[in-house]
Amino acid sequence: MGIEDLKELARNIRIDIVEMTGYGEHTGHIGGACSSADIIAALYGSVMKYDPKNPDYTQRDRFILSKGHAAIVQYAAMAEVGFFDKALLSSFKKLGSPLQGHPDRLKLPGIEVGTGSLGQGLSISVGMALALKLNRIDSNVYCLMGDGEIAEGQIWEAAMAAKNYHLNNLIGIVDKNNLQATGTIEERFNTNPLPDKWISFGWKVVEINGHDFNEILEAFEEAKENTLSPTLIIADTIKGKGISFAENNPGYHNIQFTKEQYEKALKELKGEAI
Repeated sequence: MGIEDLKELARNIRIDIVEMTGYGEHTGHIGGACSSADIIAALYGSVMKYDPKNPDYTQRDRFILSKGHAAIVQYAAMAEVGFFDKALLSSFKKLGSPLQGHPDRLKLPGIEVGTGSLGQGLSISVGMALALKLNRIDSNVYCLMGDGEIAEGQIWEAAMAAKNYHLNNLIGIVDKNNLQATGTIEERFNTNPLPDKWISFGWKVVEINGHDFNEILEAFEEAKENTLSPTLIIADTIKGKGISFAENNPGYHNIQFTKEQYEKALKELKGEAI
């Protein structure tokens, strides 16, 4: 996809996120899903190799959503690119649906692993990247983490292991929206400065605007060309991006919309007059 197509895909993903959450029924992790929507759109719309009709295709790239509570953004992207019929999105969090609050590989083809117990995704990604190398499969593993999540110690054990095993096929992304569920990263558990930490662990670090598709695509291309080490892309983003009243508001980390909020969010995303 070209840049304009990716912008449209990201907009549709955000619309899907809001519609899946609905109003007055259940909650959705709107904030972190919307902050990472452009990154996810780039991955599914341009960067990764995969076959939605054959999710277990051996040569596929692997995507791990370590911050699994934001599964709603991955579901939206998968539906938009043809892994399943978009009509299934309306079943989000309903009894028996494969689209639950956290991704489940046993219920939804195309999900690589169940995530959401924070901090585990990078360790799993290290194992996958190492297995690909041992099996001589020329594919990449992409792991999306949250900047709050990386306070978990397991992240740093995995970061050290990735460098030790020379996993240049591992590309990590930190969705740096500067907010956790209850406040700012700085006030709750300050994981900054991110570049210095990851560089000290032997990773190549690329810092970008996580809502600028030119920068996003250039960063992924740079990561693919790096043959010396794993790469981390630090994406500066806005929590709740695209929904004015949710942007930079920790109260929308996980929210049940009112009917008024739901309708306003959709109108904003669709570019309709409010």
